[in-house]
Amino acid sequence: MQQPVLILGGYGNFGKRIATALTNGKTAAPLPVIIAGRNADKAAAFARELAPGMASFASFDVFTGLDQHLTRLKPAVVINTCGPFQDSDYSIPDCCIKHGIPYIDLADGRDFVTGITCLDASARNQKVAVISGASTVPGLSSAVIEHFSGEFSAIESCSYGISPGQKAERGLATTRGILGYTGKALKLAPGQKLSRYGWQNIFRQSFPLLGKRWMANCDIPDIDLFPQKYGLRNLIFSAGLELAPLHLGLWALSWLVRWGLLSKLQKHAELLLRASNFFDRFGSADGGMFFHISGLDHHGKPHSRNWFIIALDGDGPQIPTIPAIILARKLASQKCDLVGAMPSVGLVRLTEYLEELKPFKIQVFTE
Repeated sequence: MQQPVLILGGYGNFGKRIATALTNGKTAAPLPVIIAGRNADKAAAFARELAPGMASFASFDVFTGLDQHLTRLKPAVVINTCGPFQDSDYSIPDCCIKHGIPYIDLADGRDFVTGITCLDASARNQKVAVISGASTVPGLSSAVIEHFSGEFSAIESCSYGISPGQKAERGLATTRGILGYTGKALKLAPGQKLSRYGWQNIFRQSFPLLGKRWMANCDIPDIDLFPQKYGLRNLIFSAGLELAPLHLGLWALSWLVRWGLLSKLQKHAELLLRASNFFDRFGSADGGMFFHISGLDHHGKPHSRNWFIIALDGDGPQIPTIPAIILARKLASQKCDLVGAMPSVGLVRLTEYLEELKPFKIQVFTE
């Protein structure tokens, strides 16, 4: 019998979507899962919602009980959705390595994802894969760049960003992650000279179907990974909130942090998330991501591509889960020969990504 996939944070915002995709068999053969979390009632209740016979649950604190549960459960793969990852250590993937179990996470914390290679030697010694950042960034972002790279002799710059719908489900961990660098100086990408601060440098971006939305600086691992991988001279990533008052309000808070009048904004994440939820009635459940890639074609002439992915009716949170779903299937079925610890860069093709998203209200536009 196929060994199950253990999903840490399995009833959370992303975990429940991953579990549903792995067990329902809509786009691939179903895989059994174990829904893990601290709350046994929530884990059990969600496991009952999944396909009959495809889900069980386990209740434990991942930071104290993972070792004994890996021994007992013997999963084929571990997927870690327990963010925020910005202040996390590598104890969870390290524990998986010691048990010889492949590990995947959805981290978008810049230092966490880029630093995962510190586990490479031990992962190779155990002949297992340890993959960090199996999410929108750098999972989808690298897939988009690689998809269009054949059109360019050199990609010189890439600007991209995400704007979720106000009514799309938001997690506390994601909120804490963003607030953790709001108003703070961001580490510059190789070759950059102008200082950038979290949630500043605001601008308006046009999206198909959505219209214009405010965007601002965000910190992601791509800023360190892509210049070397793809030879980019300039990379800018941004994020935005659908409702202008909320976006501009966070922009104002970023200045208070930058001026030293407010510190550790992430401590107020729960309060700010509740306040944000109050405004759901004024927004939509539609979000999107844009890409602008520019450089030279194979004749040395300027060439550019604009690419958009638009999610309607609350399906936006499906997008970050796709790399973990695809990679978990490959690792669990031993159809993947990846060994070592690595960021999720170029591990999933864009065609695979979009195939997995077909059941949802998601559209792609290319210019």
